[in-house]
Amino acid sequence: MADLEKKENMPQEEPGIIDSAAAEKANETIDVEKILEKYDRESATRSLSSFWNLVVKIVCVAFSLFQLYTAAFGVFEAQIQRAIHLGFALVLVYLLYPARLSKRKEGVKIVDVVLAVLGMLVGAYVVFEYHALMMRAGLPTTGDIVFGAICILLVLEASRRVVGIPITIVALFFLAYAYWGPYFPGMFAHRGFSYTRIITHMYVTTEGILGMPVGVAATFVYMFILFGAFLHKTGLGKFFIDLALAATGHQVGGPAKVAVLASGFFGTISGSSVANTVTTGTFTIPLMKSIGYKAEFAGAVEAAASTGGQLMPPIMGAAAFVMSQFIGIAYIEIAIAAALPALLYYLAVGMMVHMEAKRLGLQGIPKSKLPNLKKVLADGWHLLIPLFVIVYLLVKGYTPLRAALVCIIVTVAIAMLKRSTRLNLKDIVDALESGARSAIGVSAACACAGIIIGVVTLTGVGLKIANGIVVLSGGSFFFTLFLTMVASIILGMGLPTTAKYIVLASMAAPAIMKFGVPVLAAHLFIFYFGIVADLTPPVALVSYAAAGISGANPIKTGFIGLRLAMAGFLIPYIFVYSPDILLINTTPVQVALISLTSILGAFSLALAGSGFWMTPLNPLERFVLFGGAITLIFPGMLTDTIGVGILACVWFLQKQAMRKRAPLNV
Repeated sequence: MADLEKKENMPQEEPGIIDSAAAEKANETIDVEKILEKYDRESATRSLSSFWNLVVKIVCVAFSLFQLYTAAFGVFEAQIQRAIHLGFALVLVYLLYPARLSKRKEGVKIVDVVLAVLGMLVGAYVVFEYHALMMRAGLPTTGDIVFGAICILLVLEASRRVVGIPITIVALFFLAYAYWGPYFPGMFAHRGFSYTRIITHMYVTTEGILGMPVGVAATFVYMFILFGAFLHKTGLGKFFIDLALAATGHQVGGPAKVAVLASGFFGTISGSSVANTVTTGTFTIPLMKSIGYKAEFAGAVEAAASTGGQLMPPIMGAAAFVMSQFIGIAYIEIAIAAALPALLYYLAVGMMVHMEAKRLGLQGIPKSKLPNLKKVLADGWHLLIPLFVIVYLLVKGYTPLRAALVCIIVTVAIAMLKRSTRLNLKDIVDALESGARSAIGVSAACACAGIIIGVVTLTGVGLKIANGIVVLSGGSFFFTLFLTMVASIILGMGLPTTAKYIVLASMAAPAIMKFGVPVLAAHLFIFYFGIVADLTPPVALVSYAAAGISGANPIKTGFIGLRLAMAGFLIPYIFVYSPDILLINTTPVQVALISLTSILGAFSLALAGSGFWMTPLNPLERFVLFGGAITLIFPGMLTDTIGVGILACVWFLQKQAMRKRAPLNV
């Protein structure tokens, strides 16, 4: 892969067939682990000795087996299930994550072992004292308070180590708000609560740390993360890259389309934008640079495409499962509603990539150097079966927990059909360990977010903030949306997707719903902007990770990625104003019409963003096309007619311009 970066034009060399095996060569020149550790806190684990590595493996496997057992035979009472889950997560946090990143190479310290044991004990206390806790509700003992205080401190420190300092600061602020309520100004003042009330509310009830966020993490989310780990172990990621190469590698600007397609595919089994960027980007970014894309653009394509993975059904990010519990709508309904907007997002990114390639005159990779599409499908088609099975099970009414369990079994069974994908005992153990490691960050974030939610339920500040947003916007619906978007992006810059969704769902979504917006549309609005925050400078971790691979300026990469992902900023406004695009209460004819016009809208948006169609577009044409994109994506006969008319007018002007100059390669 290093050789590919030194060439300006792929067709000039004869490297043989290009497939996902080249990704392994890329990893030799690109330090994947270093990039992940720098931009993804969840990947910054410490170096372990063989003894501690074995201990962690045993704990991880036990964690996964516990989750599989409860998924198969029924979960325990809410507090017991969540306490055991939290205990496992805290043990792994303190064994795997150092107090400071600079201490990663120093191994496990005695203090970390003590904290890990305490993490186990705060979970065990709830399990063994469960019935007594229920009987003495409201009359806490000294033990309740001591273990509760330790639990709060452990969760705060765990979230700082795994997720980062911003979420810890937010949680500390909310705890201070609960205690010093009388000293806050105006409408935010309240009578205040004693430390005993705060601690017991956070630890003993299901309104705080052991609340709904951890409840979702301890059931649906963990099982879907484990499902993704098994899918990845079968080689599905390799299959996705090969499939994308075979399908689009030969087209105009082929490698960039490979990045869009592969990242979209991979995003269905990955809940992390940064991990998605690094996993596929180590292969696609050098490939894009090799045919002439600038380093900044190559990194931006991968960043924009990888960010959309959390929007893509059937396996969206963990926050989608939390949303299902928050609003009481089945996960499959959320996935169906999110499908068309997610496809529009990827269509817009893909079309911009195509237009950029046309503008630069970049060609694809000769078919002779690409994997054969029929062979790729013949070798790996069976790996897609679990994805179809999970959609079928969810549609048939299976709970996400049971559907994920069945699909893990199906994945192992399907993988056995071919020797190349067959899983042995070591592979299964590795998948169990990988699933547990991947779940740590979500569990830590959910536990810390539980503190924030606990204060919201204790003080009622959520409705006050919602009212404050409406008042600040002057009662304007548009400005309420705008302020909510800004809040989502600002919070999104420092919090992981799940945590920022939980916070915003409690405080910002109610402000939108005051205007009669359907609950699903309101929550998807904050969900979208919480995700695209990963791309928004100055704190655009996805763009920084992509720039680390491409060797480009991260700020330039971030702004180009922002332009490529502009559909992610436009679509949420559309489905809030017109929920038809979410396929809510629509007929098949309406669905077909909405889909067709929305695709035209994505095309118009891509033209406006890239600044090129048949010839370069002038600023006025780009502005008009942007307006056309809005009218086409916005459902309605009048708006669709206006949008089609705009496209037709610009097409005519482009044809006229083509006659006045030599034709360009298409």
